[in-house]
Amino acid sequence: MSGLAELSQRHARLQEISGIMTAMKNLSLVEAHKLAQFIGHQQRMRANIEAAAADFMPFHPDTCACDTSGPAAILVLVGSERGFCGNFNERIVQALDNLPPRYSTASLLVVGQRLGTRLAGHSRVVAFLEGATVTEDVPAVLERVLEAVHPLQTAPLQSRPAFLCLAHNEHGDPALIQLLPIAPTITGQPHMDAPLLLMTPKAFYQGLLDEFLLAALYGELYMSLAAESRSRLAHMQNAIDRLDQTMARLALRRNTLRQERIVEEIEVLLSSEMAFSQHKNA
Repeated sequence: MSGLAELSQRHARLQEISGIMTAMKNLSLVEAHKLAQFIGHQQRMRANIEAAAADFMPFHPDTCACDTSGPAAILVLVGSERGFCGNFNERIVQALDNLPPRYSTASLLVVGQRLGTRLAGHSRVVAFLEGATVTEDVPAVLERVLEAVHPLQTAPLQSRPAFLCLAHNEHGDPALIQLLPIAPTITGQPHMDAPLLLMTPKAFYQGLLDEFLLAALYGELYMSLAAESRSRLAHMQNAIDRLDQTMARLALRRNTLRQERIVEEIEVLLSSEMAFSQHKNA
């Protein structure tokens, strides 16, 4: 009975693992639905700030001018803090390797322990930051990113380095996004009159950049976490499907062994009965 017992124990262990993975899959599904609401809000906020920038910048070109020949760019790489999400982090590393040569000197801020493990020892990484595991972690992650970026942005406003982010977008693909300098998409006819300001153009523009950076970073972190949740959801479902197939094979093998044991016992009983009858007749 040792083989049958071993099969039963293994089947029970796989059932327990399947239950845990199903719970993880359900948590990822809930997280993805929750993040969709946050992403929509951040996208609307970012669009409103870009619209304000589009109204302001044509009338104050000197204030908004940026010297792109200044310090090397700052590039935030957003990966995952947890595992079980397939090749989520590997795709970010691959996208980093395939960036155009002009980003070859960019300083790297790595968000997410799993991604950090893959980039350990990289010569251009200036900080490894803890990433988000759930939606509620995002504000703390954003604060860590801004704290790490602050020492790198000591130059005057017009000569600060470009600030970019490489993260998974809403389609689940790694995408490079320029956060600063702000480059709004101008739609429709431009305004004929300059916007009325209650502060200096420089102060307004600085505040505009700060608000845009917050909104844009929030959006990138939320979208990356949503893509991670969807990747984990798909990865878990594939694993659960494979587990179900394995358990089905084990159950079939277990039933076959049980039937063989029953047949063997019946044969033993019949043999014993026959031997007894022969001995009695003799």
